[in-house]
Amino acid sequence: MASPRSKAADQLKEYATATKNGGALTSSTGAPIDQKLQSMTVGPRGPMLLQDFAFTDEMAHFNRERIPERVVHAKGGGAKGYFEVTHDITKYCKAKIFEKVGKRTPLAVRFSTVGGEAGSADTARDPRGFAVKFYTEDGNWDLVGNNTPIFFIRDPIFFPSFIHTQKRNPQTHLKDPDMFWDFISLRPETTHQVAFLFSDRGTPDGYRHMNGYGSHTFKMVNKDGKPIYCKFHFKCDQGIKNLMADKANELAGSDPDYANRDLFNAISEGNFPSWTFKIQVMTFEQAEKLPFNPFDLTKIWPQADYPLIPVGRMVLNENPKNYFTDVEQIAFAPIHMVPGIEPSPDKMLHGRLYSYPDTHRHRLGTNYMQIPINCPYRARLANYQRDGPQNVTDNQGNAPNYYPNSFNGPQDGDARKDTQPDLSVYSVSGDVKKYSTRDDDNYSQVTNFWSKVLSEPERQRLAENIAGHLKDAQGFLQERTVGNFSQVHSDLGGRIRKMLDDFKSQAKM
Repeated sequence: MASPRSKAADQLKEYATATKNGGALTSSTGAPIDQKLQSMTVGPRGPMLLQDFAFTDEMAHFNRERIPERVVHAKGGGAKGYFEVTHDITKYCKAKIFEKVGKRTPLAVRFSTVGGEAGSADTARDPRGFAVKFYTEDGNWDLVGNNTPIFFIRDPIFFPSFIHTQKRNPQTHLKDPDMFWDFISLRPETTHQVAFLFSDRGTPDGYRHMNGYGSHTFKMVNKDGKPIYCKFHFKCDQGIKNLMADKANELAGSDPDYANRDLFNAISEGNFPSWTFKIQVMTFEQAEKLPFNPFDLTKIWPQADYPLIPVGRMVLNENPKNYFTDVEQIAFAPIHMVPGIEPSPDKMLHGRLYSYPDTHRHRLGTNYMQIPINCPYRARLANYQRDGPQNVTDNQGNAPNYYPNSFNGPQDGDARKDTQPDLSVYSVSGDVKKYSTRDDDNYSQVTNFWSKVLSEPERQRLAENIAGHLKDAQGFLQERTVGNFSQVHSDLGGRIRKMLDDFKSQAKM
């Protein structure tokens, strides 16, 4: 008896059943095409004719149908759904998305790996992107994070170099352990994220069984203009599941699209994945007294001190109608915020505020926000941006294209004399210089992770996973890395060193 086919495998069959008749085939201009199975030539063996529009129309589009791959997060999958408020947090935030319990807001999500190319395996040991676009009445809010509450670096100046180490050697075009461990060991602030990455949670079992985090520190503002710092958490309702290294490697060969297939089939079968949305909050006064930098992306806020506060629930109940339009073209940017949500002094966040829209304009064009999946369709759009390539709207018609003006163009809040301030006001002071953060506390939270979070079998697998990757790096890089992990805990460093010695002994046999 043949095994039942999945929803993903039967996609074309279901289309045929639902469509019945595909209708007339047309060119891009809408004109019907009489023959599609042959080109127009002079005689059966003669040259082709330039007047064959069915050919030139098809080929010209085909030559341009690929847009540049994302520099990071190239491989991914997505879905649509909604966010529903379950708890009142209006005392912290005036954003309309949270204005009342029971309110639902449509959204789109993209999950992804980070370092691999578009054709790479879903089961790589790699952080997972976790990006959510909320379509609110005040415009789109993009919460762009990962499946980890932390990251490798705390200063965005290192981001291009760090990503280069995750990619390919510029001469060999191969993944290079020397590149990876050289950077990691030279920048000890990476230790926390590396420990998470090489733990069991470094390879989630698909996209449905992992948490999501905004990771950065943000700021929420209430209706009275009072701000508070916050962190955003998505807690997986399906339960955390991870792949052990041997199973992840097996799937990389047998089913490299494992996570995308699992997500698509689950939603198609009505098994809608969901996440409980929670926040942590910290007052400005608490932030001033904190013994570590609360805006440091390599550190968590201890939940014992800053407990999780429930807010709502995210449900994914709709697959993309077309992958390119709904997933490949979706463009997230942390700077896409709405009134009530603002940036904190987080350096990494500030770097992303610039880099994300910049890369979208390169990859998708100046008017990337007009693409339907990115369009803030629940808000009224009125500004003074005009023209540009691929402008597909009415270009705001005959309205004035400069500001200020005397002809009833849209006005800012000051001119409208809105009673609520658009942004909270806060003071900063300090000398303008480049501050090194290399020697900030890089190990204490990792020590807690090793000693208090991981079980003994998980500690052993963490050491095995690190040593299994580190063994291919040069000896001096191994020594420097072991030295860093020994500062986390002597037992962790000792285990890694012993395993590396065992690998060397086996190689000599």
